[in-house]
Amino acid sequence: MRLDRRALVLAGLLSPIAAFAEQFAGKYNPLADPVGDGLWMVRGADEAIGFANGGAIANSAIIATDAGAVLFDPGVSREHGLALGALAQRLTGKAVGRVYVSHLHPDHAMGAAAFDPAIVHALPATRAELERDGEGFSDAMYRLLADWMKGTAVVLPQGDLSDGQAEFGGRKFRLLALKGHSGGDLALLDEATGTLIAGDLVFHDRAPSTPHASLPDWRKSLDVLAALPHRLLLPGHGPIDRDGSAIAQTRDWLDWLEATLRDSVAQGFDMSEAGELPIPPRFAALKAARYELQRSVSHFYPALEAELLPRL
Repeated sequence: MRLDRRALVLAGLLSPIAAFAEQFAGKYNPLADPVGDGLWMVRGADEAIGFANGGAIANSAIIATDAGAVLFDPGVSREHGLALGALAQRLTGKAVGRVYVSHLHPDHAMGAAAFDPAIVHALPATRAELERDGEGFSDAMYRLLADWMKGTAVVLPQGDLSDGQAEFGGRKFRLLALKGHSGGDLALLDEATGTLIAGDLVFHDRAPSTPHASLPDWRKSLDVLAALPHRLLLPGHGPIDRDGSAIAQTRDWLDWLEATLRDSVAQGFDMSEAGELPIPPRFAALKAARYELQRSVSHFYPALEAELLPRL
């Protein structure tokens, strides 16, 4: 029988980790900022996933309804999801009645393990991508986060969402079925407050991540979001956008990134050299800019070399 590292952690068979598990006392303590009537934002850390932050790097949203709280993006682990659910109940007076998963990435999706799968919803493309990649993500998170992940298993959301109007507990939403950051990216407009919850289609003062990105599709989705009237925007990472700048900032980074990497390939730079290229001063305030540039080099460079370099 083959045991992967996740199975060993679960079984307590890795002695250093097992010994540490007895001492582990890490707890998630999410905090919520009020955004509008019956809507709160929970900020993630503007960092890469790591043991020190428990993987709690993505933003979530909590919305009060008559049928229970709506939780948009349930976090990275079962314990994280439970903490977000407890916070939602304290804020709204009701347990979570519906969970929306914006896309497949584990910092947004794996906290669904804290909830009844019957209340977890996503786009069909997101469910399909989690069927494909969920176990691999789970193994990676157990390696990175160890005891933070205890009890976490992949929960497949109902792949039943589509573009259009939706209602839950007397609260009306517009759901947007988009793609570009991943193969399926859900955004939600809360009609009562005019708040657009954009998931990872929009990053604000934090460099975008691109592991499953299609840049042409992402730009088209940004066009849709930019054309949608809204009062505030909750990005997938970074602070709330109150002045309408986050969509343009995300697009600017993606445009610069693509042009820079194409030029780097054309000049014959290798991946290490491309990852150390200067980042324009206008991006100086973006958290994780160097980290995400280097990750994006690994995501895009092989295909760009195949496209642009001559065959010998």
